[in-house]
Amino acid sequence: MVDAANLFKSYGAVDVLKNVSLQVKSGEVTCVLGPSGSGKSTLLRCLNHLEKPDSGTITVDGELIGYRRKGDVLHELGNKAISRQREGLGMVFQGFNLFPHMTAVQNITEAPARLRRESAAALRDRAQRLLARVGLAEMGDRYPSQLSGGQQQRVAIARALAMQPKVMLFDEPTSALDPELVGEVLDVMRSLASTGVTMIVVTHEIGFAREVADNVVFMDHGVIVETGRPEQVFDAPTHHRTKAFLSRVLK
Repeated sequence: MVDAANLFKSYGAVDVLKNVSLQVKSGEVTCVLGPSGSGKSTLLRCLNHLEKPDSGTITVDGELIGYRRKGDVLHELGNKAISRQREGLGMVFQGFNLFPHMTAVQNITEAPARLRRESAAALRDRAQRLLARVGLAEMGDRYPSQLSGGQQQRVAIARALAMQPKVMLFDEPTSALDPELVGEVLDVMRSLASTGVTMIVVTHEIGFAREVADNVVFMDHGVIVETGRPEQVFDAPTHHRTKAFLSRVLK
């Protein structure tokens, strides 16, 4: 479903991604771990072309992201075509990023209403079903300021699902939450995983990764240094940087 090959990304003199390759099969959950500054979020943002890789390619369900290929030459797509591709990649950010002047239902229906011209009645019905799916069936008319952080993040998940994406990308979705609110968001993500949604999750939640992930990727200094099944990476890591990181976070 996702094939990222030989990605490089620099900001000035700082190399953030160094020849990163990642493959994720349909229906799999891949959790990306690593210390701050290791390139995890940049990798995620490159997958949907919010950040443009300096080199390398990304395909989602066989479609090249951000470019079209003509012979051996890649030609960058325009903004409209890239936006269309992003419809297949639902993104959940650290900071919720809900529109503050819109209700939960309006936040969920805004993108499909603008991009797909679906009827208002059909969109509202879908929004209500998605709110029920994330445990917020009675919150459709609430504004973000009337919701807790955990509730806002669950609305953000419903908003991403509204576009019926092929892949869900989560960029540390619980890092901005108070500890007592983390569980309600992880419960929704567990539910999504159980239904076969393809997910790539940048996270520090080791317990969630151990329980839900099909594969765990550990990054350090812009490089994937280790990847494998959760039991292999957590219980028998082979790379010294993975061992050092886990020895700190699993104390």
